[in-house]
Amino acid sequence: MDGTWITAMRTGAVAAVTCGLLKKQQTKSYSFIGLGNMARAVLLCLNAAAKNEPLEIKLLKYKDQHNDFIKRFSRFKNITFQVYDSVPMLIRNSDVIISCVTIMKTDFTKDTDYSEGVLVIPVHTMGFQNCDLFFDKIYCDDIGHIKNFKYFNRYKNCDEISNIILGRNRGRESEKERIIVYNIGISLHDIFFASKIYDLCGDMPEKKVISLQPPDMERYWV
Repeated sequence: MDGTWITAMRTGAVAAVTCGLLKKQQTKSYSFIGLGNMARAVLLCLNAAAKNEPLEIKLLKYKDQHNDFIKRFSRFKNITFQVYDSVPMLIRNSDVIISCVTIMKTDFTKDTDYSEGVLVIPVHTMGFQNCDLFFDKIYCDDIGHIKNFKYFNRYKNCDEISNIILGRNRGRESEKERIIVYNIGISLHDIFFASKIYDLCGDMPEKKVISLQPPDMERYWV
């Protein structure tokens, strides 16, 4: 069983909740690196949480993906876009950085490009390893997921997101703190959600098992 669509939307929802918990109060914009399906899901969830409030979105230019991304959200009149040609310029001008890049063999940019108060959410964890050494706080969904990261034993301050939700951790404590969050998740969550959705269908005679991954992947865009 494949939870492709559910995976994308669950990932987007987790990122949006993380933004709500840990972004600085003066956040004005959200920056995206990697503009595939996961990035679309994240922005859909961010926009749902914003409830039609204005959203300023900054995109890293890549091939023609930025244009496709902007077109996808053209009906949302509260969303405006800016496009940047380079990663350093994008990061220097970011309040929240959301990366959905699946492969990255080096760090995106040098330490000094990250401004005070920035929140980094690597949906896919690559490209921010240098941040582990100088960011003020590091959060995750499960310590077991990140305990083998290269610099884990050198983290300044590390905890699980659930402790913020439960009131055991204060989360962001100043507008200057630089924070990175590794929400890795597990596919079992998505299959569990799929099972619950199936159960909600009850005993409808038309209920049947279907593939959640269309044969024509061009059709699968959130």
